[in-house]
Amino acid sequence: MNASMLSYILFSCLLLSVQAEYCGVREIIRYTKRLLNDSSVSCPCRQTAVSSCSCLPIPEPGHELACFAEGTKHLQENNNSSNPVITRLHLTFQTLLDRNLCESLAHGDQCQYKNKGNVKEFLNKILTTYQAMNK
Repeated sequence: MNASMLSYILFSCLLLSVQAEYCGVREIIRYTKRLLNDSSVSCPCRQTAVSSCSCLPIPEPGHELACFAEGTKHLQENNNSSNPVITRLHLTFQTLLDRNLCESLAHGDQCQYKNKGNVKEFLNKILTTYQAMNK
């Protein structure tokens, strides 16, 4: 095995290790902040409300990705105007979940939660989770 082959293998391993823990931190923080500044996505959470848009899962530790994917999907379906930021956020979470790219947030593909919150609480949970990872 020559030196160039060895360096290629090491470089490939490095790329794979970086990709395996890709969580889209900066991108998700940027999109979430944009949504939090947009008042049109906030509605009160009422467990008995007909619309499920306003009550979103606040995930248990280790189930963040699955809950974030599920919650953004609800936002996407129940938001009257199709918001490209919500769509992008949902696609990012779903891709991370499907490809098992962010292991620190996904201990399975089921969303487990004890509480639900309104849109603002849900988005703040995304933001605080990803800001903690950004440190």
